[in-house]
Amino acid sequence: MDTIALGKVEITRVVELPARGRARDYVFPDVPVEHWQAYEDWLAPVFLDPAADEVRIMIQTWLIRSEGRTILIDTGIGNDRERPAMPAFHHLHTHYLGELAAAGVRPQDVDTVICTHVHGDHVGWNTCRTDDGEWRPTFPNAQYVISRADFDYWNPANGHRTRAGPRMANVFEDSVAPVHQAGQTVLWEGEHHDIDAQLRIEPAPGHTPGSCVVWLRSGTDRAVFAGDLLHSPLQIVEPYDCPSFDEDEPRARESRRRVLGETADRGALLFPAHFPGPGAAEVRRVEGRFAVKKWAAWR
Repeated sequence: MDTIALGKVEITRVVELPARGRARDYVFPDVPVEHWQAYEDWLAPVFLDPAADEVRIMIQTWLIRSEGRTILIDTGIGNDRERPAMPAFHHLHTHYLGELAAAGVRPQDVDTVICTHVHGDHVGWNTCRTDDGEWRPTFPNAQYVISRADFDYWNPANGHRTRAGPRMANVFEDSVAPVHQAGQTVLWEGEHHDIDAQLRIEPAPGHTPGSCVVWLRSGTDRAVFAGDLLHSPLQIVEPYDCPSFDEDEPRARESRRRVLGETADRGALLFPAHFPGPGAAEVRRVEGRFAVKKWAAWR
């Protein structure tokens, strides 16, 4: 299992679904094919399958051990979900909890769950289905940290019209509401929310209204867990390219450029949610643009 140490913090990559292809014109319908062709020499084959015309995406979460605490950043898709508008997630069964166990973590060991945003592939394992069909928190001792902006936006009771539309059917009801009803949510708002002395959540809206990033600072090491700020490394070099999943594309572009700039300036390791292969990268500035400096070295 991939693990890396940054300062006093240990990061483990927990994969729910290995890399698979999604049609390029579905994930990035408004991005010119010429953008992909211009960088094909390093995007393929790990991040792009030119022959199939597919973008390769992984479903993974990040297990953090910090100051004696066990923290999860995002929780993947989950099992037994009704996702009629998302066939890849519909009635899915994965071995995610087994992967956590292989990393030495039982559900009761998790102290904090950080949801970078409320989407079906980031909050699914927040809950598990009981034998009587009810949804209960998967991690009984955890606080679930969710932005209030996303909580309110995706709550069906508030009647928001969203770009995602039917793709978000049932997500709030089965993966967010049960942990809130159990009294385990922390709904944060403002300019930041500190998890501990080494982890801070900051807003990065656009993909969803409450999308956030998690900054790590430990000793001289820096990292940022970027959620769905990027779906492909193409967006490092072309940060104005948006996927079809961004609720507010102008705000997403602004957040992406800002966070990429901060990542480069701080010498931080960038951990997006869906990058296969090396999964994380250092970013540098090159003549007013961004580029990959080097990829993560796991042990």
